[in-house]
Amino acid sequence: MESSRIIKWLSTLLCALLFLKTQGQYVPLTRLESAVSKGAVCLDGSPPAYHFDQGHDEGANNWIVHIEGGGWCHNVTYCLYRRDSRLGSSHEMEEQTYFSGYLSDNQQYNPDFYNWNRVKVRYCDGSSFTGDVEEVDPTTKLYYRGARIFSAVMEELLAKGMDHAENAILSGCSAGGLTTILHCDGFRALFPNETRVKCVSDAGYFVNVNDISGDHYIEDYYSQVVATHGSEKSLPSSCTSMLSPGLCFFPQYMASSIQTPIFIVNAAYDSWQIKNILAPGDADPDGQWRSCKTNLNNCSPEQLNIMQDYRTQFLEALSPISNSPSNGMFIDSCYVHCQTEPQETWFKSDSPMVGNKTVAKAVGDWFYERSPSREIDCTYPCNPTCQNRVWESATASYPAMYTRVY
Repeated sequence: MESSRIIKWLSTLLCALLFLKTQGQYVPLTRLESAVSKGAVCLDGSPPAYHFDQGHDEGANNWIVHIEGGGWCHNVTYCLYRRDSRLGSSHEMEEQTYFSGYLSDNQQYNPDFYNWNRVKVRYCDGSSFTGDVEEVDPTTKLYYRGARIFSAVMEELLAKGMDHAENAILSGCSAGGLTTILHCDGFRALFPNETRVKCVSDAGYFVNVNDISGDHYIEDYYSQVVATHGSEKSLPSSCTSMLSPGLCFFPQYMASSIQTPIFIVNAAYDSWQIKNILAPGDADPDGQWRSCKTNLNNCSPEQLNIMQDYRTQFLEALSPISNSPSNGMFIDSCYVHCQTEPQETWFKSDSPMVGNKTVAKAVGDWFYERSPSREIDCTYPCNPTCQNRVWESATASYPAMYTRVY
């Protein structure tokens, strides 16, 4: 009986692996050793890293550069914690990663971009690639060099053929999505005028709203991130000349300065932002929001009203993007965080849809200018195509502060 169960389990696992293989592929890790001499290193001083799958046929001269998510560290304590993990050291990164969704090489599951050169840049600096502090504390041995990493990796990719790109996209998820917004114009500047360059930010439009206790939790947090990493010089001067550098880490305050076309993929009820900006643990000491954040079906009418107000504030914060006709957006009413890499939310028969478009269709139509894509969903729980995230236990929605953002 036991052996038959094992055989059945192995058969199921094999089928699952074969199914995954049809949707994408595993891509090996490349550590950029030459960047070390430039001081472009992860928090622990190790070289930055990326995964690269070469394009072919009509996509041979087209490039997607996708930035991994992984949150931020806002002080020495939490940067030290990250230093010895994959979010702070390339020595701790897995030697290969799976490309699916937006990065898939399968035409069926990624019809517009499957044969492009596809790059996933690993995230190991904790500042959305904005930090640049020359001094290294001999005690902590922490390197705040995110901006240098971004430059070094881009130089490497240009040398690999990206300098001849006909089309190029900078994209990213979560903290990588914020990286995309902050570096969008800098990425555009790497290419000749004739190259079509655009940016796609997935779950990276973090908004500055008060939490449920009325405190400015995320505003204070971002101010500490910017101060710790010396990020001010990487932020647009058009913003920092008028506002504090910490505020210029928020897209809503600096996006109006972006000249490059940009597409925002975001849930209006982004699960990370609900859990960590609107209702962080510190603002909910009695845990009244714990069950709600685990499963929206558990939310009280009052909690849902608060989230509807959050959605309103989120849409208002998008105005710098919506004001430009060259930009696009896909804002669904799902409870989810990051939708371009998972195949289930990017493009499948049961993927979330807004205006009869999947995320993949909306992004492709916008990039190739086949039709405008400014899809804004109705309010929760109106959309039956949503794959709302449900955590298995209440504690899953309360990770420690240093792992909150991913």
